[in-house]
Amino acid sequence: MAAVAAVAARRRRSWAGLGLLCFGVCLGITLAVDRSNFKTCEESSFCKRQRSIRPGPSPYRALLDSLQLGPDALTIHLIHEVTKVVLVLELQGLQRNMTRIRIDELEPLRPRYRVPDVLVAEPLAARLSVSGRDDSSVELTVAEGPYKIILTAQPFRLDLLQGRSLLLSVNARGLLEFEHQRARGVPFSDKVRLTLGSMWDKIKNLFSRQGSRDPAEGGGAQPEETPGDGDQASWAQETQGKTEKDEPGAWEETFKTHTDSKPYGPTSVGLDFSLPGMEHVYGIPEHADSLRLRVTEGGEPYRLYNLDVFQYELDNPMALYGSVPVLLAHSAQRDLGIFWLNAAETWVDISSNTAGKTLFGKMLDYLQGSGETPQTDVHWMSESGIVDVFLLLGPSALDVFRQYASLTGTQALPPLFSLGYHQSRWNYRDEADVLEVDQGFDDHNFPCDVIWLDIEHADGKRYFTWDPSRFPQPRTMLEHLASKRRKLVAIVDPHIKVDSGYRVHEELRNQGLYVKTRDGSDYEGWCWPGSAAYPDFTNPAMRAWWANMFSFENYEGSAPNLYVWNDMNEPSVFNGPEVTMLKDAQHHGGWEHRDVHNIYGLYVHMATADGLVQRSGGVERPFVLSRAFFAGSQRFGAVWTGDNTAEWGHLKISVPMCLSLGLVGLSFCGADVGGFFKNPDPELLVRWYQMGAYQPFFRAHAHLDTGRREPWLLPAQHQDIIRDALGQRYSLLPYWYTLFYQAHREGLPVMRPLWVHYPQDVTTFSVDDQFLLGDALLVHPVSDAGAHGVQVYLPGPGEVWYDVQSYQKHHGPQTLYLPVTLSTIPVFQRGGTVVPRWMRVRRSSDCMKDDPITLFVALSAQGTAQGELYLDDGHTFNYQTRSEFLWRRFSFSGNTLVSSSADSRSHFETPVWIERVVIIGAGKPAAVVLQMPGASESRLSFQHNPETSVLVIRKPGVRVASDWSIHLR
Repeated sequence: MAAVAAVAARRRRSWAGLGLLCFGVCLGITLAVDRSNFKTCEESSFCKRQRSIRPGPSPYRALLDSLQLGPDALTIHLIHEVTKVVLVLELQGLQRNMTRIRIDELEPLRPRYRVPDVLVAEPLAARLSVSGRDDSSVELTVAEGPYKIILTAQPFRLDLLQGRSLLLSVNARGLLEFEHQRARGVPFSDKVRLTLGSMWDKIKNLFSRQGSRDPAEGGGAQPEETPGDGDQASWAQETQGKTEKDEPGAWEETFKTHTDSKPYGPTSVGLDFSLPGMEHVYGIPEHADSLRLRVTEGGEPYRLYNLDVFQYELDNPMALYGSVPVLLAHSAQRDLGIFWLNAAETWVDISSNTAGKTLFGKMLDYLQGSGETPQTDVHWMSESGIVDVFLLLGPSALDVFRQYASLTGTQALPPLFSLGYHQSRWNYRDEADVLEVDQGFDDHNFPCDVIWLDIEHADGKRYFTWDPSRFPQPRTMLEHLASKRRKLVAIVDPHIKVDSGYRVHEELRNQGLYVKTRDGSDYEGWCWPGSAAYPDFTNPAMRAWWANMFSFENYEGSAPNLYVWNDMNEPSVFNGPEVTMLKDAQHHGGWEHRDVHNIYGLYVHMATADGLVQRSGGVERPFVLSRAFFAGSQRFGAVWTGDNTAEWGHLKISVPMCLSLGLVGLSFCGADVGGFFKNPDPELLVRWYQMGAYQPFFRAHAHLDTGRREPWLLPAQHQDIIRDALGQRYSLLPYWYTLFYQAHREGLPVMRPLWVHYPQDVTTFSVDDQFLLGDALLVHPVSDAGAHGVQVYLPGPGEVWYDVQSYQKHHGPQTLYLPVTLSTIPVFQRGGTVVPRWMRVRRSSDCMKDDPITLFVALSAQGTAQGELYLDDGHTFNYQTRSEFLWRRFSFSGNTLVSSSADSRSHFETPVWIERVVIIGAGKPAAVVLQMPGASESRLSFQHNPETSVLVIRKPGVRVASDWSIHLR
């Protein structure tokens, strides 16, 4: 019950929801995560069972005679040598250098859950063929790519090879464990009683037969008793029981005061993967931990189980709000990915044969010739479902990103406004408060695109409503914001107040669209409104109903500039086990909550985004922020790192957290600027604005009990620094928008670790205090209190890096000590790139979208550069449905800058023109000439600074949509 107090303390209400407040206060208030409210692996019975299996020969054998090779897949049976239970393995080669492995029971008592709606389409198969075979193995060749798969029968394992190089092994450590469904065994006490009774009955029968034998029957020996079918089944069950102990928690599990009935018994699955040559692995968010995943031997595995964790701690593998079961492995030679498609609670163990060795120790091994090949082993364990895993074979990191995107989709192209600055707190009191904040941005010359409303805006926390006393005229308020070309975001959470007078609740109850308890009644728990019921978003009918609620007719007071925030969608249940839903709750199709838990938040996000699209007739792009997420959530909008704290460690951890999310497709990530809990001092708040200005999602947010933090409330010197950080953000919006188009088009992360572009530079492999935006900008935000300097690593042999403020030139690779003041944001542009900017910062992005562009051309050591610019209307799907967009490519070589179309299909009428070209690293030309097709040359005015080697070409005056070239002579 302390979990309820912890969560209730997090968002304590001053007067609304008094009953819930008292409920939390009576249980006590804490100020940090109470770890006892969340399970360890030892307390999760299936994790404990799976983890107790020691590496060794696998008990599974592949039955080679059962092999069947079809046009799209190979199937083969696997038998457990002790229990004789048969599994079926389905192996597919896929196009784009991928392999899919599925393992299920051959004859399950009931179907196992297979995760739907995550894959955007059925992956295209690449034909497998048998290229070799003997008594113990089969060699398979994949039609696409130079890969072979060796299937070894006993013990069962798979090895993927390229030429003679082993890329990856499956079940090499023998950790495949598939808890097959079975009837529940007789409890031990009953078994003893029945066994003793059976023995007594046999003794009685024996003496009875001997005593009553008729002499006429003769004295020959009697035939032994042949067991009937029932006895054979009992014997098999008992034999099986010797190897499959029904340990505590297998058929019923209690955590704190909550009991999970487990009516179908233990059904967990586990499998190991060995990655030779790999020492660095990443991904499997969400965790408040380093970018590079740690070895978990001797500690806790990484946990993937969407949870509402109160004031989470840093540097540990505890589960947080979202789960993406994708792991990336990197070495100087290649990159690989593992996508474990399972929506149940999952734990991931990581081990390495080089763990604990120092760099000196590794060098000594190498010099002595005694070093073994580095290898990382990954053990996945899930509570239910099947084994369904995709092996993404790269070979580069960019290839892995594209492979994963081909399966689960790319980042949704966000509306332009959502890349601007968002101002939020829990809560802006009323309409007057919202309008005062809106005016404050104009009065103090700070740009802002969006103001946010938390749960107090609704009538008694009844979502899709407005508090009649504090927000009596929401449409008028929205119209006022629209006149300023700003937007509003309102929270809509997926827990519904149980109130017979609340239309939303009544319709969901009457239509049977709530999650059910195991006895068939509506599942209810405690959340912000008090007693709440939970819509079953796994039901397509529920998602359609929810989407329809965002129509302007159903969501009274809404308007086209109102967007949505889905919080608490793990789902959060204050009085539930681990602050979430009971695992034996029932969902659409008869599935248990344990099967679907990690995908619930994705479905909420999906339905909400669909609703915003539908309300515009399919014309307008949605914006929806979600706290919970899963693989594929990138298709529906943005995520953030949850309820962080105003501490320097939380500022620092936001970098690896967002980098990890970007690696698995979720590029639209940010952290609450200033920290949700506690009050930041001015230095920390300033540094957080500087950090947020260079992270994809840029929102300030704060707890109800914190002081007001609007930027104009700080002393004047701090206001100026924050204004400059906001100005840098808005100036770079054309570049941000272009990066998001690349993410949408190809699946490439917006915010990238250095090793993605410098895969052979070992120094970059563990760097997580700086990052790349696209391939052009390197950012090292200051994240230490009282810092007077930072150590910036500039990677790349032969690379040139330019400080974007001073234009000072630096050569890579080097570690540069950069002195900093409170106003410094260390940002460097890579030589060889072109970055577009808007140089006039206005009140919102919508006020800037037709402004002229300035191109910053940073020359490489070879005197070349290239870059792109993407533009469209910033808010509709016309770029997709009508090809109404511009995608321009800029190339500089031979002292000539050329603008050309990167997509011949594109067309978009825009007044945007090129106002200025800034060439960094250039000498002084004698003349600068503009050439356009069908026009005569024209000379352009320019200015050259010999100290910085910066050439500024003024007013070329060409439209951004035109083809042109500028020549330096």
